[in-house]
Amino acid sequence: MRLLFFYSVRNLLTRRLTTVLTASGMALVVFAFASIVMLAEGLRKTLVQTGSFENVVVVRRGSGSEVQSGVERDQAAIVETQPEVAIGTDGRRLLAKELVVLITLVKRGTESRANVVIRGISEASLALRPQVKLIAGRLPRPGLAEIMVGQSVAKRFKNVGLGEEIFFATQSWKVVGIFDAGEMGFNSEMWGDVDQLMQAFRRPVYSSIVFKLKGTEAFKAVQERIEGDPRLTLEAKRETQYYEDQSAALAKFLRI
Repeated sequence: MRLLFFYSVRNLLTRRLTTVLTASGMALVVFAFASIVMLAEGLRKTLVQTGSFENVVVVRRGSGSEVQSGVERDQAAIVETQPEVAIGTDGRRLLAKELVVLITLVKRGTESRANVVIRGISEASLALRPQVKLIAGRLPRPGLAEIMVGQSVAKRFKNVGLGEEIFFATQSWKVVGIFDAGEMGFNSEMWGDVDQLMQAFRRPVYSSIVFKLKGTEAFKAVQERIEGDPRLTLEAKRETQYYEDQSAALAKFLRI
């Protein structure tokens, strides 16, 4: 046994270059795998924290994400009338019809481009996400080409600072506010009036419907009613479950 051990050590010393290259290759593989695992876990944590257990997300059945989803206006009207939708202090339903699209923006300090999510929001969108706080400027006004951006977007990309203007969807949009969503994924999004964005992007349908439940125990009833209605072809999930599924799909994409 000692002879075999010394032989192996001598063999490694004799073939130093081969030994170093082999060890470096193994270390690189381990580092790459660990980096992917850490990235996926960080994104999973961010996505899951984005949702609220009291909220329900309604999207087109079988759609992989809000970007791929489409909810017709008449379908949205049916969902809005569900008795399980909570009522706010102003007497209005806590339900938001939203649009989600992707555009590319140029990063600061470089000419490289990256995808950024633009979310068209309704009046109740902020009430459904109390963690989102306006930290500079004001909210976009309905009917105007105005947006507010997550602080992560404002730091990373050109022309999206407070008071600046950015051109997309054939027109200029003024950045009137910057918001902070804490550890939620919304920090990497840009928000504007849903009707203005639908018109600009020529999208006749919403991407999703988000609403707050009157009580957490009401979820099963409204889920069965929405998914069982042949007029809708929609599916309903708790917001936490929806983003958990999104993170699982991401992990699968990264082959974790």
